Amino acid sequence: MIGGVLAQLLASYPLDRLQLVDVNPDRAGLMAGSMIEFASPEQAAGDCDLVFHCSASESGLAQGLDLLGFEGELIELSWYADRSPRIPLGGGFHARRLSIRASQVGVVAPARRARRTTGDRLRLALDQLQDPAYDQFLTGESAFDDLPATMEAILDDPDTLCQVIRYPEGV
Repeated sequence: MIGGVLAQLLASYPLDRLQLVDVNPDRAGLMAGSMIEFASPEQAAGDCDLVFHCSASESGLAQGLDLLGFEGELIELSWYADRSPRIPLGGGFHARRLSIRASQVGVVAPARRARRTTGDRLRLALDQLQDPAYDQFLTGESAFDDLPATMEAILDDPDTLCQVIRYPEGV
């Protein structure tokens, strides 16, 4: 879900190339009708300036680094919780002067905080979500009171992308 939504957002920028790489070929349908190219890991184009990695897998992280060109940067969006992934820092990592940067959505970098307030950023995000292109990432809806059962169902269904939770009135 994160990769698809990020690709959708990046599609509004004038980029030379934009690919969504996913191991699940069924996700190609998410990019149908857009300017975003879908690729399996075997088809992914290399020599990238920037790779956003969000698979939370060691193999995805390794491939993300492999796809970078000279002085390329990988932005790590994955949450690994208590896992400690191995990062392949051998091979061309040093020779190609690659960088890995962590992404943290809860805090904006100090250099960019003065430009927009938290409210400004929230309004911008909500405005972006008005675009119907994001609706395809919504794969279900449930009431807050049903959340325990909903969470179990989400964990059992690898095709769930983003579940909308309806909160009770007045909450």
